[in-house]
Amino acid sequence: MGRADRPIGSVSKEIAMSENSDDDGIVLTEAQKRARRSRSIAIALALAALVVLFYAMTLVKGPGVLIRPI
Repeated sequence: MGRADRPIGSVSKEIAMSENSDDDGIVLTEAQKRARRSRSIAIALALAALVVLFYAMTLVKGPGVLIRPI
């Protein structure tokens, strides 16, 4: 069945059938869940530190940041 046979915007049967399957997919162990959570927390803390650093640098530079030739 080609693309010309389907109406625009329709969902193919293969996609609809795969969404309704009872397959659980990958099941993580408790150790893997803890490792993923600790990685996520580390990434969040690094991102927060970067935001604070950029904000602090903006405050240190002061209003001189806005005065520049165009």
